[in-house]
Parts: sequence; structure tokens; C-alpha cells
Amino acid sequence: MQRIRLRYTKRGRLRFTSHRDFQRAFERALRRAEVPMAYSAGFSPHPKVSYANAAPTGTGSEAEYLEIQLAKHRDPQTLRALLDESLPTGLDVIDAVEAHTSGLADRLQASVWEMRLDGVAAEVAGHAVEAFLAAEEVQVERRTKNGMRTFDARAAVAALEVAEGEGDRPDGKACAILRLVVRHLTPAVRPDDVLSGLRAAADLAPPVPAAVTRLAQGLLDEETGAVTDPLAPDRDAATAAPPTAAGLSAAKVTSGVSPAVSGEGTA
Repeated sequence: MQRIRLRYTKRGRLRFTSHRDFQRAFERALRRAEVPMAYSAGFSPHPKVSYANAAPTGTGSEAEYLEIQLAKHRDPQTLRALLDESLPTGLDVIDAVEAHTSGLADRLQASVWEMRLDGVAAEVAGHAVEAFLAAEEVQVERRTKNGMRTFDARAAVAALEVAEGEGDRPDGKACAILRLVVRHLTPAVRPDDVLSGLRAAADLAPPVPAAVTRLAQGLLDEETGAVTDPLAPDRDAATAAPPTAAGLSAAKVTSGVSPAVSGEGTA
């Protein structure tokens, strides 16, 4: 059994794809790419795919993650290319590693988000950000399946700033760009909750809905505020793993030294 961890994107119009829609598209891609999936037991077997912390519908993302289990070993990069070709443009598989560690979901501690606020000047956004960060708490409301819920949006925000320069609008109109780091807490605080908090703290109300994109998610360094690659531990473990006997033999043959000359496998 082999586990492969994938990073994929939601770009352009595909940002409006729901998580359930993506699941269906991904399972079709697995079949098209003829991936030798491992299946669950029972009356209704399904491919073993674990999804982790999917972005809300309507938001773009450069950093979505999932894990698949295979019945046969495959090269992760070859598999990545086959799956990428089998998915529509916008749902792009951009990275793949073999899992050598446990707890991928536990490493997704925080997300880095970008919010483009059309019609809002950077100076106005900056004042709203200052008011939000100065508040000890910012209560917001969100409708859930159990009705309206009130929670503190401020506690989850590890960093919030206005990016330097205006947005790249061709018409030259104001477009402030916010960058924020949000911890993954319970209840989850989403970018639209932070926008609600900016409205509550400083009466910031963009004239059009914000364009929101997740840039990264992973482990959060509380001292620096950096969010690190959650697949790095698997790459490190693969590099640190001792070579197999087959790998040693191959290396000796490549270097011109046979196992018999080195004293291995003599009769």
C-alpha cells in the first residue's frame, strides 16, 4: 500500500466549484488516469481518498491538499502529471510526494489569504486594518445549518496587512489588496468573517464582493507568522531514508563495481 499526497489549485471560474463537485471530478480523473487505487471494504467500496480542509465555495486557492492510497506503487511525479491532464483547467495538480509521515491534516494549522477589495482605496483599508487589529475581540455573525452563530473573528487572525501598491486594475480604479494569516480554529474563521469584522470594527464595506484566494496553508510559526509547506516533512523523510538493498546494488553497477567484486552475494 502506497500513500501519495497531492497539492492542487482552484483557479478562475473553477473557484465556484463546490467541494462535492471537486470530489466527483477527481474520482473521474482517477479512472481516466488508470490510477491503481486502494478501495474500502464493504457493500459499497469507494477509492481511499482523504480530503483536508477544503476552501469555501467561491474562493480561489493555490494550496488545497488531499491524500490517496494506491494498491500498487507509482512514481509521484508521473502520477501528478497524469491526474493534472485528466482534470479541467483551473483544477491543477501542482505537487505530489509519497507520504513518509503521519498527520497531514494536523499540519494544516493556518492559511494565508489574499483579498482584493475593488473600489476601496489602500489608505481606507489601512485604517480599517488598524482598527481591527487594535480590538481585543471582534464579534461577527454567520448563518450556519443550526442557525445564526456569533463568534470572535479577531482571535483567529495571526496577521493582517494591506499589501504594498494598488491592485492591477486596467481602469486605474482603487483596489486595495489585503494579506492575512488565519489560524484554523473551532469554529472556523473564514475570510468573509474577517470582512464582516472589518465592517464591524471600522465600517469598511466594499462596493462589490471581494475576490478571495488562498495562497498557502500549513504549519504556523507563531514567532514569525510564516506558514510553511506541509509536504516538506515527507520530502525530508524521503531524503533521510536509508537506501534499499536494490538501490545499493543499482548504484554499484552504475559506478562499475559489481556486488561480487565488493564481496556481496558471492557463491
